[in-house]
Amino acid sequence: MNLSSRDHFYISVDIEAAGPNPSQYSLLTIGACTLEERPQTFYVELKPVNSKMTPEAYAIHHLDLKRLSENGVAPTEGMTTFEAWIKSVTPENFQPLFLSFDASFDWMFVCDYFHRYLGRNPFGQAALDIKAFHMGMTGVTWSETSIDQIALRYLSSRELTHHALRDALDQAEIFNKMLAGSVGHASGSSVS
Repeated sequence: MNLSSRDHFYISVDIEAAGPNPSQYSLLTIGACTLEERPQTFYVELKPVNSKMTPEAYAIHHLDLKRLSENGVAPTEGMTTFEAWIKSVTPENFQPLFLSFDASFDWMFVCDYFHRYLGRNPFGQAALDIKAFHMGMTGVTWSETSIDQIALRYLSSRELTHHALRDALDQAEIFNKMLAGSVGHASGSSVS
């Protein structure tokens, strides 16, 4: 499979949020990177849109809403900057493809914020979930696609940090290793 002949360009994205859905809770941080050997990276911290945070979300990322309110960027500015970065790293005539571990969660926040604040989403309507890809590639059950099990296999048991940029980089490493196992080589920044 010649990955460079396809028309989609992978971008690994991870987010941290204040709760389980974007209608009630804020998107707090976005980390993203390309899948190249020397990845290009993006990171932004956003001002929360309200003061809601679940204890479960805080226990995962320990982000301080007061600090983000004071030091984060406004959502419109953050999403505009993210869109510009996506366009700058995506090769001409390629479509950026959102890649994430548990994409259903990260995608809903990113898609919502792009449409809510910019009226468009540079990723279009497609996202690729690393968990589902692993399941399809290996034939394991869904319960065998936890981050602990996948990290054990692809990251030598290194755990995700719940810092959006570091997790995006780890996701890119995991996916590159999956691709290497499925197509016979380690790199691959594009696919359809």
